[in-house]
Amino acid sequence: MPQNFANPTADAIPLIAVTSDELDGTITNAPLEVGNWLSANGFKAGIGSVCACMNPDGAVSAVYVGLGAVGQKRVRFAIAAAVVKLPSATYELKTNLTGTDLDEAALGLLLSGYRFERYKSQPTSDCQFIAPEGVDIDRIEAMATGEILTRDLINTPASDMGPQELEMAAESLAKQHEASFSVIEGEALLDQNFPLIHTVGRASDRAPRLLDMTWGHQGPKLTLVGKGVCFDTGGLNLKPGASMGLMKKDMGGAATVLGLAHMIMALKVPVQLRVLIPAVENSVDGSAFRPGDVLTSRSGLTVEINNTDAEGRLVLADALTYAEQDAPDHIISMATLTGAARVAVGPDLAPFYTTDETMAQELPSVAKTVADPVWEMPFHDPYEKMIEPQIADLDNAPAGGFGGSITAALFLRRFVTKTSYTHFDIYGWNPTAAPARPKGGAGQGARAIFAALPKVLGL
Repeated sequence: MPQNFANPTADAIPLIAVTSDELDGTITNAPLEVGNWLSANGFKAGIGSVCACMNPDGAVSAVYVGLGAVGQKRVRFAIAAAVVKLPSATYELKTNLTGTDLDEAALGLLLSGYRFERYKSQPTSDCQFIAPEGVDIDRIEAMATGEILTRDLINTPASDMGPQELEMAAESLAKQHEASFSVIEGEALLDQNFPLIHTVGRASDRAPRLLDMTWGHQGPKLTLVGKGVCFDTGGLNLKPGASMGLMKKDMGGAATVLGLAHMIMALKVPVQLRVLIPAVENSVDGSAFRPGDVLTSRSGLTVEINNTDAEGRLVLADALTYAEQDAPDHIISMATLTGAARVAVGPDLAPFYTTDETMAQELPSVAKTVADPVWEMPFHDPYEKMIEPQIADLDNAPAGGFGGSITAALFLRRFVTKTSYTHFDIYGWNPTAAPARPKGGAGQGARAIFAALPKVLGL
């Protein structure tokens, strides 16, 4: 599918996007025959409505699409609800939208044709769109490409997206942007003191590894850490079949930080970027770690294992400790970590936790400008006692079930002791199709973070 806007061409079909509030004026100001045609076809400019106008020879002269009422908040990328109904052609958007509304429409055009067709024998044809005047083309294209990368990685089944394949995807991105890339794999994880990453991944015949990408030589240091559990059986605390069905998406945090890294590198944001991804498969064999085990992390903190299905926070713990050794200015982790977060805010919102007041203020504000909703959750200190068992420093799965997303975030915070830290507990999946957001893998929080970086890092 197209990840970029088409070059301007004289034969592009005007795509005229109008709100229901401006429809009367549009009809009045249009040529008489066009206004009559819109009225005769009952075009009300509702979300998803389409009305094509024809030349006398039967060719399409223009297409009108509806955006709904001005300021409607129920549908993101409203324009995409209409453009998916268009025949394959090149279109040029004409609209009165401005500012962030125009940016959202432009991004919606690029994302509207997304389909995961790796395994399709006959891929679907797509529309092309010329960028509307007034948008930052490079920025919109970078966000779209980053989102598409994230979706493709999440949608790929674990048979073709194990730790090695995730490594290959990250290395490909590094080569594209001339970034440095290295890997610590298998038994070398023990030799270099990444015991939790090794323990979680050792039961799989696909070796665990830590992916490390660095880019940029000036500006503040930003480190992104993404959970790369390529498939999660639950380990010895085996998941039921219904819960295992979507576990190819358990590397959604890794996929999302790679999409965000693309945005940063493509637009040459002046930061020193590092991306760390613990890539593992949580499987079952005789070497699998057990409930009741006590593990020692890279930081020296011990962890009592009360559920082997709470493995994501373990691999992140070692990666976060390693990230802080480089003294970055800010660390951001992203993970499909808890079902509790989904219960709290549903699949659309990306909940985040932060120790940085500027990030706390900036993220919700800028998220609205890039159609990437987020919601702040609390690092609630009184819950610290819930993650402290009797025989170790930390408990990876506190009993009781209360505040599961919060206790997981508090667990991770124990491994970032000196650095400003933000953690996202994302879902990474659209359970039902929506405009520009088909059912399947989805990036969450990446565009919001990208928009917040200038203020947070003082760029």
